[in-house]
Amino acid sequence: MTQQIHQFHIPVMGTGHSIDSPIRIAHLGIDSVVSVVDDLLCEKIREYYSSLYEIPFEPVTSVAEDGRARRITAYLDLMAEIVSEKFTRMKELPLFENSEKDRYFQLLPDSSELKKGYVQLKASFNSGQVKSQIDLLTSMMRAGSIDVNIMAKVDALRNDRQGKPLSAAYSDASAALRGYAKSTLSSSLVLSAGFNPRLYGYLEEFRDFYRDQYGVVKKKIILKVSDFRSAMIQGKFLAKKGLEIAEFRIESGLNCGGHAFVSDGHLMPVLLKEFKEKKEQLAAAFQPLIRSYYESKGWVYPVADDSEVTPAITVQGGIGNHGEVLRLTKEYEMDATGWGSPFLLVPEAVCVDDETTELLEKAGEKDLYLSNVSPLGVPFNNVRGSGAEVYTKKMIEQGYPGSKCPKKFLVTNTEFTEHPICTASSQYQLLKISQINESGQTGEKKSEEIGKVLEKSCLCTNLGAGALIKLGIMNPSYGRQEVCPGPNIAWFNRTYTLEEMVDHIYGRGESLVPKERPHMFAKECMMYVDYLEEMMGQLDSDAPEMKKLLRMKKNLDQGMDLCLEIADGEAYPGENLDSLRELTLQQKERLETLFSNL
Repeated sequence: MTQQIHQFHIPVMGTGHSIDSPIRIAHLGIDSVVSVVDDLLCEKIREYYSSLYEIPFEPVTSVAEDGRARRITAYLDLMAEIVSEKFTRMKELPLFENSEKDRYFQLLPDSSELKKGYVQLKASFNSGQVKSQIDLLTSMMRAGSIDVNIMAKVDALRNDRQGKPLSAAYSDASAALRGYAKSTLSSSLVLSAGFNPRLYGYLEEFRDFYRDQYGVVKKKIILKVSDFRSAMIQGKFLAKKGLEIAEFRIESGLNCGGHAFVSDGHLMPVLLKEFKEKKEQLAAAFQPLIRSYYESKGWVYPVADDSEVTPAITVQGGIGNHGEVLRLTKEYEMDATGWGSPFLLVPEAVCVDDETTELLEKAGEKDLYLSNVSPLGVPFNNVRGSGAEVYTKKMIEQGYPGSKCPKKFLVTNTEFTEHPICTASSQYQLLKISQINESGQTGEKKSEEIGKVLEKSCLCTNLGAGALIKLGIMNPSYGRQEVCPGPNIAWFNRTYTLEEMVDHIYGRGESLVPKERPHMFAKECMMYVDYLEEMMGQLDSDAPEMKKLLRMKKNLDQGMDLCLEIADGEAYPGENLDSLRELTLQQKERLETLFSNL
């Protein structure tokens, strides 16, 4: 249902890392995803780009009515305006003079009909004969999509200035949805981080999520999912409201950047195989419900063929070379792939400060780890030595743990207070440490419990700090930058041009990663066994949670068997299947050892 100019997209990265990616690269036809969880950050970035492009700026103040939604709408509209202007100007440039317009075509995948047309025209170029052909090529150019991510479960309820609760329409996620829905964008909304029935129900209020009389959906829905069952459940829920899923975006539970929503041990090959085998079931299950809804509304449902109602299936998380892309798109018939962390080292595409960029260039596998810094209580992929980590340790040493919590996007804890507070806040951490001190615990156990409290980080502020520093809005001395790369970035060790990274994805030229880099499926196996080992170290053998770990082991065994089948087959060019066999066998042995004493 989605039509991409390129065969990859850049997923959302943090609150700030990809916040202006569309402004940077959408005119070149590349889709990217922006986070709008932090509307205050969006407002600062909007002010910056309004000044840069000499566009009038009218601030949406902190006390403005429906301010969160309006700030988000204003920023998205600004991006749409800038991208449209850049794209229009680029289309007016001459071809075959090494212009930005030539660059647009050169970046395209070689299999693209648009790229083939460009190459053929260039080979037979004669300015007196081909103007009409150039005009035809130009008319086929499309800008990249300005897609927007909302984490469905990051949905704090808010109070008005008198302290009275506001209606659910003003919750964080609902206000963000309204901000996107009221924007001028024609793009996709990426819903992630769980199923939120209230938020999904709110989609029904906005006509842009439905087909118009020509069959066009102005604002499409993309669901980030962990397995086929989740895709079917969420898809049916939305279909009953007449809402179609344009794309299901599969992400590894662990081998990814940012928050890691760990599955029950379902490895990527198992998930992809199921989606491939059952793909047709999705449209078959959703379409009767969707058409019934349109009939109940008295709306026409214009559609030409099955291809228009069959959701695209894409995959992201840990992909590192073209051989793996071929595995995903050829064997598993994925429609496209997502590349996140490697783009953190492409300055043209993302907004990352110089200090953090240098940290990522030098980061090895041991520097990248699954942390507990997130106040959501969800594992969070992290890198050692970040500005946020250094600052947090410094403040703890000075006796000032925690954050002042100025934004309150992740307030969920009511252990000590009537209204939810954040576990990364000073208020919570001081209360919790006091409780631990009074509990009678001593020694190592007490230190361990206090350590768990203090490791939480203010992601709301810190994930956007790098972008503000990069754009000169914030002084580098502020130094609280948080970054959330996946472990895959260990194999990318310098900054890259956009051409270098795109060519790497498409298998053009020399690979940017060494041949010995472990296969993405092997890395995921290792990460799941590491995760199980850590969890087992925290539980008694008779704990109720042990049943879940046993279920995970069973699923991992099945997934590893499939990995070994793949390893015994033929490799795609550049695909490291030797590592898949070797490391999968190692992880199988580790897994058996872990559970041998139960």
